[in-house]
Parts: sequence; C-alpha cells; structure tokens
Amino acid sequence: MEEAAGVPLPETIPVKYTEEEAEYLSVRPVVRQTFRLAELLDMVVRVTGKDAARVQHILRAGTIIYNFYRYSWPGFEVTVGELEAALARFPDPDPGRKFRVEECCAVLFESAGHPGRTAVELAPEDAKKTRLFAPRSFWDALLALAAAQPPAYREYSYARQADLYERTLSPDETDQLVREAARVAPRSLRLRLQHLAAINRILFLCPR
Repeated sequence: MEEAAGVPLPETIPVKYTEEEAEYLSVRPVVRQTFRLAELLDMVVRVTGKDAARVQHILRAGTIIYNFYRYSWPGFEVTVGELEAALARFPDPDPGRKFRVEECCAVLFESAGHPGRTAVELAPEDAKKTRLFAPRSFWDALLALAAAQPPAYREYSYARQADLYERTLSPDETDQLVREAARVAPRSLRLRLQHLAAINRILFLCPR
C-alpha cells in the first residue's frame, strides 16, 4: 500500500448515489447526500473488510457498489497511518470468542459446495412461528442442534457486523430438520425452507 501526501482527511464528503442497473445506462434519479468520514468508511468496510489496501484504493477511486446502489464521491488520498488509525475502531475476527445461543440474531443455511451457496436466512421471529398446536418451533429445533454440538467459529462478517459460527450437518441431521419443518412450521415458513434438503451447513450470526 502506497503512502500518500500529507493532506488532512475530509470531515465530510459529498456523495451521490443511484440504483445500479446492469447492461444499460441507468435513468434512475441521482440522490445527493453528505457523509461523515466515519459513515463512508463504515460502508466501504462492509464491502472490503479491514483490507487496508482495498479501502485505500476505493477512497482514491471515489466509487463503490453497495446494496445495489452505486455511490460516488470526489476521490481523496489517505496515508497508511491515517487509514490504520481509522480502521482500528472496526472489530477483528476473534476465534476465541465462544458461541452464545442467546446472542444469535439469525441463521443462514448453506448448501454443499466450495464456497457454499446460501439458500435462506432466518431471523428468530420468523423461525419461531408455528403451526397450530405444534409442540415447539423450528427455531427450537435449530437451537437443539447447536446445544448437541456447539458450532465452530468461522469468521467476522463486516457486511453483517456479526461473528459467524458454523455447524456442519450430517445427512441424518438434515433429514431431521426437513421432517421438523414439515411438522411444526407454518406454510409461509415451509415455502422459504423448500430447499432445506440440499443444505449441509448452518451459520449462526451473533452481532458484536
């Protein structure tokens, strides 16, 4: 990563953004907004992680695509020291951080493959919905798996601002979840879980 000339970092940055449209010129309206430096860095880090070289390049280039929007601003230089100081406030991965089920805010289901494909994401409020007279919820079934064999630390996701814990499923455990979804989940949840038989990993998200 290159050192830049010593120019004070801007406190605020004029940013414009519009919906990103593939393969043809966008005619969507352009929105203009003023970002504080911390707000701009937060958005960039959600895309790049704490990769200082990539962050430096994007700040200099003055453009990024985030959540289907293209953001642009007058590019500016930042020195290595300034950038390291600014990035210090963002969390680092912590493999020693234990999984606590009460902190879990969502689960992701991944299908087989390298890397796996995310089939669906569920928040507790969705997974706790049940059919009439169901003895427990689908969320209870997920937590039972985590209790039987705690998930292993995988990484910190800057995009989701959460630690990710991975639990690999055996074929029998996947079949068990499929049966449990059919038994206790209401129709709307069963539709979201229609590809459940293809998954072999669950990621538990714990915000930090």
